[in-house]
Amino acid sequence: MALEIFALVVMFVVAAVGIWLVVVVGSFPGKVARERQHPQADAINALAWVGLITLGLAWFVAIVWAYAKPIGSIQQMNDLQQRVEALEKAGDKSGQEPTQ
Repeated sequence: MALEIFALVVMFVVAAVGIWLVVVVGSFPGKVARERQHPQADAINALAWVGLITLGLAWFVAIVWAYAKPIGSIQQMNDLQQRVEALEKAGDKSGQEPTQ
């Protein structure tokens, strides 16, 4: 009887560790992307979970994507933000209300 209880406890511990491991592995690419402030962090996280659930290549693609630096996108966003601000200031100087 004591051996059966011990085996049951061991089975529950193994199952709990297995579930914890799946959660850690599934959320790893999304966590890396958020730490690196990747602009597509949510998409990377979704791809990682889909890849983990389907046991496919998508999880590995998500890891590579999380570590890849987007080429020029952050600089382009900053440039566009500066242009918008300049246009808003020019609109304010001319007395016109900026359109929304």
